[in-house]
Amino acid sequence: MKKTFKANNISCINCANLIKGSLEDDFGEIEVNLDASPKEVTLEIPNEEIEAKFKYEMKDLGYSVIED
Repeated sequence: MKKTFKANNISCINCANLIKGSLEDDFGEIEVNLDASPKEVTLEIPNEEIEAKFKYEMKDLGYSVIED
């Protein structure tokens, strides 16, 4: 299921490229919406285990996912 996460600290195309370059091998295609505020990251999340791993990896890169 495609899921969109809001994230802190994403400010430019370089941030988006870092996220994509670091995580697309593990999570598949990732879209980063730089026009949204806060910025949005969209990808295919098949289950809660993958979602938890994605959030951990994002935080490890310095971009914490905003919990609703």
